[in-house]
Amino acid sequence: MRNLLPTIALTLLTPVFAFAGEAEIRAAQSSIRNQIEAFLAGDNERAYSYAAPNIKALFPTLDRFMAMVTRGYQPVYRPRNYAFGKASEPNASTVIQRVLTTGPNGRSYEAVYTLERQSDGTYRITGVSLKETDALAI
Repeated sequence: MRNLLPTIALTLLTPVFAFAGEAEIRAAQSSIRNQIEAFLAGDNERAYSYAAPNIKALFPTLDRFMAMVTRGYQPVYRPRNYAFGKASEPNASTVIQRVLTTGPNGRSYEAVYTLERQSDGTYRITGVSLKETDALAI
C-alpha cells in the first residue's frame, strides 16, 4: 500500500498541471484576440494596451506603435480572418502562439506571437514574427 500512494498522488496531480497550461494558453489567446478585435474596431488605444512593457519601451507613444503596426503588420492589423494554431509554453511565464491569418491582400500568413505573464497575471504581447505561407487562405 505504501508504494501505491506516490502513484495515486502523481495521478491526481497530473491533470492539474495540464489544465493550468490550457488556462494559460487560453488567457494568451484572449489577449491576442482582443488586440486584433481592437485593431478591427479602430480602437488603437485598446490595442496598444495589450503590448507588453518591452514593446511600449520601443514604441513609447500610441502614434509610434501604430506606425509600426500599419507599416509591417497588416495581416494582423486588418486580417480578413484568422485562426489559432499550435501553442507552447517554453517556461512558466511565456506562451508562444501561432496564428494563421489571411491578410487584406488575400495572402496567407503565419504570425508567431510571444506573450509574457505580467505581475498582475495578465498576458501581454512581447513580440510578433510574421511570415507569408503557402497555405490556402483560411
